[in-house]
Amino acid sequence: MGPGGLRRWLSSRAPAPRICVVGSGPAGFYTAQHILKHHDLAQVDIYEKLPVPFGLVRFGVAPDHPEVKNVINTFTHTARSDRCAYYGNVTVGRDVTVGELQQAYHAVVLSYGAEDNRVLGIPGENLSGVYSARAFVGWYNGLPENRDLKPDLSCETALILGHGNVALDIARILLSPLDFLRKTDITDCSLAALACSKVKRVWLAGRRGPLQVAFTIKELREMINLPGTQPVLNPADFTGLENAVKDAPRPRKRLTELMIKTALEKHREKAVMAQAAVPRQWGLKFQRSPQEVLPTADGMRVRGVRMALTRLEGSGDSAKAVPTGDMEELECGLVLSSIGYRSLPLDPAVPFDTQHSIIPNNLGRVMGVPGIRPVSFSEWEKIDAAEVARGKAAGKPREKIVDPQEMLQLIGH
Repeated sequence: MGPGGLRRWLSSRAPAPRICVVGSGPAGFYTAQHILKHHDLAQVDIYEKLPVPFGLVRFGVAPDHPEVKNVINTFTHTARSDRCAYYGNVTVGRDVTVGELQQAYHAVVLSYGAEDNRVLGIPGENLSGVYSARAFVGWYNGLPENRDLKPDLSCETALILGHGNVALDIARILLSPLDFLRKTDITDCSLAALACSKVKRVWLAGRRGPLQVAFTIKELREMINLPGTQPVLNPADFTGLENAVKDAPRPRKRLTELMIKTALEKHREKAVMAQAAVPRQWGLKFQRSPQEVLPTADGMRVRGVRMALTRLEGSGDSAKAVPTGDMEELECGLVLSSIGYRSLPLDPAVPFDTQHSIIPNNLGRVMGVPGIRPVSFSEWEKIDAAEVARGKAAGKPREKIVDPQEMLQLIGH
């Protein structure tokens, strides 16, 4: 459909409530699903900038987690509804403006997700061999914009900055046996690159401690049980934590107990395995904050990261990492930054908070934008009847209402 045809289609108006959803990821589809379920007459149109739907379910979920992708079946059922239409390959803000959508729909829902990554803001992060987690995940999951990433996997040691599930996903993909990955929907080019990978050691570093990690027990257990790999956790990092988590919420308590158990068990096993062939390894490093990505002698590639050692002020999730003044250097040839995503502005007509990378909103309603509520012909007839009634009382054909706000109040807008 050309731009002219799209705009002509948008200008048509059906009697039922029409809702536009921008973005076809989980948030977009769950929104559409809820509207269709609770509003019998509503029509939902979903716009997606890519030709294909499902957002993070397709491009973010790890290829070895097919059970998580089963939600696509539910989304497909929603998309096949007679009251739902999907329009891929349409970029809102370029092919059609938000203003045009506001004129054509009763409501516009912005669920286009976080399309960029947070930056480290330290010297050297643009060196070759440094990648964002978002780009790396997009590469092995077939996100079109990342298909030409070609990450250099020729080093033995990789450093992932972050202690979330995405960080563990990346570590698992880097260290998984190829036979595991061949059975997944990982892209062929990624599989070929991983087959040639020299990476055999992956460190995951975070600014805070074991009680503040963001990953969940399922992902941690997968890493611990990954064939051909050995967890390297320092028992000293967990001293006194058994008492500290006694009254913690159950998920946090179980997660911490698993880390402690693994640290103690694997520490004992390490001496036994020292004589055997060294397997692939992964480990967690705590209370380390990246200060600089260090270059090779020619200044072109990463050779390591200078880390500030930190101490914690406060406790629990609100604990803050404060530099101690001590530094250490960690050698690595691959750095993956997994410190979160951030949203980008969609359209000049939509307010955007650049400091927090969000659209300002109050319980989801965009702030700073007047809500357009079109007046239907039947609503005009209510205004018409009121004018005639007022005129009749004065012996006139009608008494015209001249205040637009009064007109809207009359019909309940």
